[in-house]
Amino acid sequence: MIAIIAALPDELSAIEAAAAAEGPLEERLVAGQRLRTGRLCGRDVVLALSGVGKVAAASAATVLAERASAVVMVGTAGGLGLGVEPGDVVVAAELLQHDLDARPLWERWVVPSLGIARVPADPGLTGALAAAAEVVVGRHRPDLAELGLDRPHWHLGLVASGDAFVATAEESARLRADLPDALAVEMEGAALAQVCHAAGVPFAVARTISDRADHTALVDFPTFLTRVAAPYARDLVVTALPWCP
Repeated sequence: MIAIIAALPDELSAIEAAAAAEGPLEERLVAGQRLRTGRLCGRDVVLALSGVGKVAAASAATVLAERASAVVMVGTAGGLGLGVEPGDVVVAAELLQHDLDARPLWERWVVPSLGIARVPADPGLTGALAAAAEVVVGRHRPDLAELGLDRPHWHLGLVASGDAFVATAEESARLRADLPDALAVEMEGAALAQVCHAAGVPFAVARTISDRADHTALVDFPTFLTRVAAPYARDLVVTALPWCP
């Protein structure tokens, strides 16, 4: 069974609708986490909303790691890297908690329980998401052009996570200075990565870029969620599932 998780309801809504179209979804509550199980593209799936932030993501990931053979996270993020623009997709090759600092006991960003700062995503799942991203960004270019988002692309690299919403030019500039290779910033992925890595459960993360993490969004966020992020998430997952190990 593959787990599919997002932080916000709108990020998961189109995936839930696609699964419901294939058959009824069975819902249950586990440790406060609502899980919906069913089928998607002929695969057994469990769908979950984590909520926002690292603690919420880690809690949901812990529940899923006991029940799923793999975990895929989708949703939105702010762009950091050069050329990472709204409407693009970033697939995480590795994830890091940019607000974790246990110095002098450990180096900056190192997760003490893992002994590493950058947690690598599963190569097989990540490859499937990357291949799906190439297909999906091409498919959605006409739709995004109507919203003023020009020629989206996909990227593979570092995603940074933290419990502070990065929304000013000063904050994003500081992150770029600290982590020059970071492509995107969000609030959940690295926490899910820590849990899954520790549990030995393969995971992957794909994020649709909503803005440049500096309050200069070209499209208001609710509109972006419904018209871009939700269909992107659905199409990424539906396209990637047949290729997933």
